Amino acid sequence: MFDWFTSEVGTGSTGLQRMRTEFGQMLDAGRHVFDTASNAFLGGTDLDVIREDLFATDKRINRAERQIRREIVVHVSVHGAAEFPACLVLMSIVKDAERVGDYAKNIFDLAELAPHPPEGEHRDCLVELKNRISRLMAACREIFDSRKEQQATELIVEAKQIEDLCDEKVRALIQGTDHPDMAAVYVLAYRYFKRVASHVRNVASSIVQPLHKLDFTSKITAQEDEGVDSG
Repeated sequence: MFDWFTSEVGTGSTGLQRMRTEFGQMLDAGRHVFDTASNAFLGGTDLDVIREDLFATDKRINRAERQIRREIVVHVSVHGAAEFPACLVLMSIVKDAERVGDYAKNIFDLAELAPHPPEGEHRDCLVELKNRISRLMAACREIFDSRKEQQATELIVEAKQIEDLCDEKVRALIQGTDHPDMAAVYVLAYRYFKRVASHVRNVASSIVQPLHKLDFTSKITAQEDEGVDSG
């Protein structure tokens, strides 16, 4: 999608490599805060022990976003309008990476506000979702470095499956009468998990989608579903 970003040659290669490295670090940090906050919410972690690290990491993510934005402006001003579309793509996915940190803080807030940790079937489901999303984030980091379109497509499909599952759980909770003391907590948890998966999907879409279709992956997931059905 933006070859200049992975290029190792040319007068701007040093700055481009720096942005690439900084964005990769944002993805790594996002996975760390998501895992940390989710583990706290699911129980077994001392909130006071992890609070400082979680919020400090989120601040590093925010600083990295601002730094990359500054470097994008400089890069475009030096290297011209030909690279502007690619810079717009990077500007967009940097925001996706930053939003993961925000949702991690939301999940941590649930850990502090919930009357008790998740239990029963919802705990089992949320644990599985947390593990799937964490693996998805690790895969996204690798795909960003390798620029492999097939793996990006597979990631997009799995992320959409996670989003759909979260929607199903929210719908069931809203329409049901179970878990009166935790229903709102579960709804928010599924929504936050869904949004993290969505932002990871958006980053992966930059590898396979043109600028004007960035974040829009419905045709990709539909094609994959058709392929499964026809098999």
